[in-house]
Amino acid sequence: MSGVGVRQALVTGGAGFIGSHLVDGLLAAGFRVRLLDDFSSGREENVAHLNGSAELLRGDLRDRALLARALAGVEVVFHQAAVPSVPRSVAEPERTNDVNVTGTLGLLEASRAAGVRRVVFASSSSAYGDTAVLPKVETLPPCPLSPYALQKYAGERYCQLYHRLYGLETVALRYFNVYGPRQNPKSEYAAVIPRFATACLAGEAPVVFGDGEQTRDFTFVADAVAANLLAADAPGAAGEVLNVAGGRRVSLNALLGELQELTGASTPARHEPARRGDVRDSLADLGRARELLGYAPRVDLRTGLARTVSFLKAKER
Repeated sequence: MSGVGVRQALVTGGAGFIGSHLVDGLLAAGFRVRLLDDFSSGREENVAHLNGSAELLRGDLRDRALLARALAGVEVVFHQAAVPSVPRSVAEPERTNDVNVTGTLGLLEASRAAGVRRVVFASSSSAYGDTAVLPKVETLPPCPLSPYALQKYAGERYCQLYHRLYGLETVALRYFNVYGPRQNPKSEYAAVIPRFATACLAGEAPVVFGDGEQTRDFTFVADAVAANLLAADAPGAAGEVLNVAGGRRVSLNALLGELQELTGASTPARHEPARRGDVRDSLADLGRARELLGYAPRVDLRTGLARTVSFLKAKER
């Protein structure tokens, strides 16, 4: 813990989907919050409700002078900033590597210089690749299938090195398909739940890549936020890589069925070829996160989907 008084946190990518929810969670927990975002994928509407309750710095994570300002007096960094897309990393491997790997390394070095106590890093289940073993346990050998997956794995390893070499506490959280309100459905790289939900609400044919029998372990954003808050202080978690997930495997076809029930949609899906870099099946083992963080998912898939659909409906009004 740092001194007496209000604790200072920095959220990189704080205007993004997960980052903005994390800002809300930190404020509710009594932190003083600063967020850094260049708004390349973060959105003004995600932070408009803050009304000055958090300090906003606009700019690029790789701007060293700005990063030094952002880290002044900070105890805990929540590193959410990234180019968060497998397809985009396949299309732009050099650019995404510069942000996701070089940017992360720069943040770790600047955090060390600033005397930050702990960095909580947003990693990805994509690091596991297509290993046949289910559920995915953290001791499995990584097998990245995309530049994004490799970049996130590199970030994890840098975090562990900075803990071992320099004593900077780090925790890497491997997110499994986080979804919920504020997730952008309009980008060409949009995640599957906002894409499916938006199509259902509009009476359009949802696009399914491949046969739709590939499975995912979806995590509601409030559970991801809870894991971050736990990771900020859990004494045994420093230097660790931990799964964060919902704990249930569902096929994309079954997911679409749930969303059709919630929205009353009946337009059949349109199938397109499977995308390069996508894994076939995913399910998290949560034993380590339960042991070291006390983490357990609280929001089941049906409830999370209903909240997401309600949010999208309200935006249409």
